[in-house]
Amino acid sequence: RQQKWKSSVSTQAKMPPCDFVPEKYESHPYEYMRKIREQNISPSLRTYYKRPLLLHQGHMQWLFDYEGRRYLDLFAGIATVSVGHCHPKVTMATQKQLARLWHTSSIYMHPSIQDYAEKLTSLFPDPLKVVYLTNSGSEANDLAMFMARLYTRNFDIISFRGSYHGGSPYTLGLTSLGLYKHGVANGFGCLTTMVPDVFRGPWGGSHCRDSPVQTVRKCSCSEGVCHAKDQYIEQFKDTLNTSVPKTIAGFIAEPIQGVNGTVQYPRGFLKEAFQLVRERQGVCISDEVQTGFGRTGSHFWGFQTHGVVPDIVTLAKGIGNGFPMAAVVTTKEIASSLAQNLHVNTFGGNPLACTVGAAVLDAIEEDGLQKNSEDVGTYMLLELAKLRDKFKIVGDVRGKGLMIGIEMVTDKDHCHPLPAEEVGQILEDCKEMGVLIGRGGLYSQTFRIKPPMCITKKDVDFAVEVFDTALQRHMERAA
Repeated sequence: RQQKWKSSVSTQAKMPPCDFVPEKYESHPYEYMRKIREQNISPSLRTYYKRPLLLHQGHMQWLFDYEGRRYLDLFAGIATVSVGHCHPKVTMATQKQLARLWHTSSIYMHPSIQDYAEKLTSLFPDPLKVVYLTNSGSEANDLAMFMARLYTRNFDIISFRGSYHGGSPYTLGLTSLGLYKHGVANGFGCLTTMVPDVFRGPWGGSHCRDSPVQTVRKCSCSEGVCHAKDQYIEQFKDTLNTSVPKTIAGFIAEPIQGVNGTVQYPRGFLKEAFQLVRERQGVCISDEVQTGFGRTGSHFWGFQTHGVVPDIVTLAKGIGNGFPMAAVVTTKEIASSLAQNLHVNTFGGNPLACTVGAAVLDAIEEDGLQKNSEDVGTYMLLELAKLRDKFKIVGDVRGKGLMIGIEMVTDKDHCHPLPAEEVGQILEDCKEMGVLIGRGGLYSQTFRIKPPMCITKKDVDFAVEVFDTALQRHMERAA
């Protein structure tokens, strides 16, 4: 049934111009495509929107559907398109390599794997200088767990509640979001600890996080002191003292939680946590699948924003701008533990993937995308903070660079999550006005903004105006 309610709120938001003209769509009609989707594609692969998008072409921050309609992409294929859809430099390098050599496997040398390994590891501090290339983030985290256990000869690994580290049977033990859990045995030797969430958690204040926007919570901490951080460290110690043996294999954390809705920890927390883990002979793993490659703006890697050097770093998503590739970067010593027996990845580090990866690194540098993430991301955070002050249902705006979360609540006093169907309706309204955003969080209550890093301040003005209109419409519906 069509909804009879008609909003009185209209938008004057004008989409920024784009010179790119998409090709004419010439594949099957929409309804036939939808039928194939329902019959032949696994139902576990869900789509967004009541009428799922049928996308046809992409150009930088823009996506075009089968009817030629243009959308500003603020979710980048789940934080994956780092330098822009079909970035000319990456496309050209890939096309050249396609005609030269696709695949050999790592049993032979080819120029692109050596070139890429040198280029990638040059961006890491010592002693993180050895790379193992894989095909997905789950695979990278799986391997990182395996390496941690082999190297330390210990077994238990700790992760934060609310974390997402993959969907393979091994990594599912580290992933701590009920929506992703299946009723099969997983997670033997994986333990979770309280996430130091300064907005939704028991402790938090107005200076805790490394973000241009702080929580609306108040605190009386003097400079250089963070009560919330100390309390969350006590919780971490409690996990170490009660749930694991005297020695552990390691601890894994995202520098900023992605799927859980851009959750940031108090400053200084990771530094102390890493120290506690190392005291128990464990290794520290930084999952940079969403925070890496300049997305946080101030630094190239998320761990650098915490002033730490991990023992193992995992990379995926933005590493290939949408090409299926991932990596584990570690020390020579830890990497050697895997060399005691055979461990082979057929496709990992193939010539095509390495060429794409190198072109992505070039594009980030040449287009100044890390700086753009910082400038445009900070601008967007501050503009969204105005909406938080304007609407009672916007509980929190947070993030760093172009990794942004907007947590929706029924009201700011109690912070109860806004019901998922209401969040879904706001998402639909944004899409109708030409803006694509993601969602996450334990209750699907948080909007996730992780666009291609090439977006501009004009794009931000358009997106914020669209979001403002969608929120006004929601308030009118609720009334």
